[in-house]
Amino acid sequence: MPGSRFARASAALALALVAPLILARPLYAQGNGNGNKNNKGNGNGSGHQSSPPSSSPLPNPSAGPAAAAVTPLAWLDDATVLTPGSASLTISTARWSGADLSEFDFPIVEAAVGLAPRFQIGASVPHIVGSADGTGPIGGMGTSYIASKIALLTSRSGVKLAASPVLEVLGDNAVQALPAGANRTRFGLPVNIEIPQGAARLFASGGFFSQGVWFAGGGLSVQATPRVGATVSITRSWANDTATGVIRDRRELSGSSSFFLTPNLAVYGALGRTIATSDDNGAGTTISGGLSILFSGSVRK
Repeated sequence: MPGSRFARASAALALALVAPLILARPLYAQGNGNGNKNNKGNGNGSGHQSSPPSSSPLPNPSAGPAAAAVTPLAWLDDATVLTPGSASLTISTARWSGADLSEFDFPIVEAAVGLAPRFQIGASVPHIVGSADGTGPIGGMGTSYIASKIALLTSRSGVKLAASPVLEVLGDNAVQALPAGANRTRFGLPVNIEIPQGAARLFASGGFFSQGVWFAGGGLSVQATPRVGATVSITRSWANDTATGVIRDRRELSGSSSFFLTPNLAVYGALGRTIATSDDNGAGTTISGGLSILFSGSVRK
């Protein structure tokens, strides 16, 4: 069938574009990797070897909401757009553990609303719980995103293409890792592709953030039953900081599962582990979970 041939060709193209970027061999520069040569690890002078993802200017994807099929606000995303008048709300928590440091985020609030047949807008705002002894991450608002999604293509075979212009506002932990006077706001442009394969969906994203940050990722989402879904994904973000000479590279393999309590209410859990990533670029394990709600209809299939 022409439609199935187009879907297979689109899947092959997406994998051909994303896979080399994710699997390319990482290169690490000399230095502590945080843009602050007087401190080690997380940039707060505590002497930790590890640095949490919130202390890095690299974008940090969220594995959870994608599994719940309710349109995540992270840069790794599918190409589905909420219908006009529909909205989604996700409340979640996450814990990251590195070699000698950990970080706990609660709540992480993500919301999106469909404004037009091919357009939605939303925001993602995490709250970091600071350490009691002051040697860990700084508590307060983490790196936040204000994002839109524009549907560019929906073919008869179900293949979708979307662009997601996003404004990133770095949290205090990430700002510490920047050179003095650097801007904490960045503009990003992810491009997303989604390819249906029966009860499964392939999705991939790639693009850039201002100030030399690049990213790529892809995954597979399967709706095993009407109530149970699962997702696996791999992501990579990297940057060559010309001001400090530091090369950053973070890769993560994630898996998640969701259960729909009702057609509009889902709970999910996710587990992520970095690969080929140094401690000062956020190497470690992330466990997350939360609740997702859809309002006024469902996403457009």
